[in-house]
Amino acid sequence: MKMLGRFLLRLLALLLLGTLALQLYFAGRIALMNVLAPQSTTFERSEAWRLAIEQQRIDWSQQWVDDAALSKHLKRAVIASEDAGFVEHSGVEWDALEKAWNRNQREEAKAERRIAQASPAAKARAAARPPKVIGGSTITQQLAKNLFLSGERNLARKGQEFIITMMLEAMLSKARILEIYLNNVEWGEGVFGAQAAARHYFRVDARQLSPAQAARLAVMLPAPKRFEKRPSSPYVISRAATIEARMPAVELP
Repeated sequence: MKMLGRFLLRLLALLLLGTLALQLYFAGRIALMNVLAPQSTTFERSEAWRLAIEQQRIDWSQQWVDDAALSKHLKRAVIASEDAGFVEHSGVEWDALEKAWNRNQREEAKAERRIAQASPAAKARAAARPPKVIGGSTITQQLAKNLFLSGERNLARKGQEFIITMMLEAMLSKARILEIYLNNVEWGEGVFGAQAAARHYFRVDARQLSPAQAARLAVMLPAPKRFEKRPSSPYVISRAATIEARMPAVELP
């Protein structure tokens, strides 16, 4: 029993040391981002691997542009669409997370009731299509996930996301966080960053985006692969008009 106890203590110590080393690695990488732009993100690498496996080629478009070369219209549009409290919050908006959790619970309960009342064939189709998960993540949380984490949904990954989010907010300015986010976020299949998106959809540089164009790009962010197929759909145009109306009131970092 004593040997087992010592073994468990050593195992726990190793786990703690490994966790600490991982946090120090993340902190070091984030600190470097004050002066060096990240060459790639975990999400980008996973997408490149997927494209290589599925399509036997990698069609990729991405070009880093500095903060001054990013349209202020795009910055305002993305904040208005994705994270209205970006300038004020400390990385996480707990009220938004609580609302998203409650809404997801209601949608899951509705889905379960529909499945219970459906035919066997309909039940099988419904089981293959889980209810849509509504997120409450801030821009900083989205950047934390894209930079370092997988797309898995579990408590351990979410906890690590919170830790990285706090590191980003502590070590980088809001302007730098937004700059890195806009240069690495996905805007379509193999289309990453504001410059690539501006060229792909409007044939202009990121600095030249008009308010209407910026609003349309912002609307695409929650589901870029879906909206890429119909970038001028009635929903995108209508939602973009709403975002454009909010943009003048948005405070930039």
